[in-house]
Amino acid sequence: MTENRRNEGRALLLLHVEWEGASGRSEARTSDLSSGGCFVDTMAQVLEGEALNFKIKLPGGDVVVTKGVVTYAYPNIGFGIRFTDMSDENKFKLETLLESKRD
Repeated sequence: MTENRRNEGRALLLLHVEWEGASGRSEARTSDLSSGGCFVDTMAQVLEGEALNFKIKLPGGDVVVTKGVVTYAYPNIGFGIRFTDMSDENKFKLETLLESKRD
């Protein structure tokens, strides 16, 4: 049985994202999101453990800027990222969005 290491609830959300790291710069979309991380649907290649500068475009136009680390990568499918350096303001924006999706 696989252990679930996530601490936050996740929501199925398709949001535009951009990132830059050692593997280059790219953009794609999320398929699920929590205040602690997300899964990105993309054919772009990243490396497990790679540090990324990450931007998430929220509905309504707000942009959340954070840093993160790739926790796993599936070539030509996507990758999981754990957010590592997010301001309280941006975390609040994400949590507000996530709460609205649970209602």
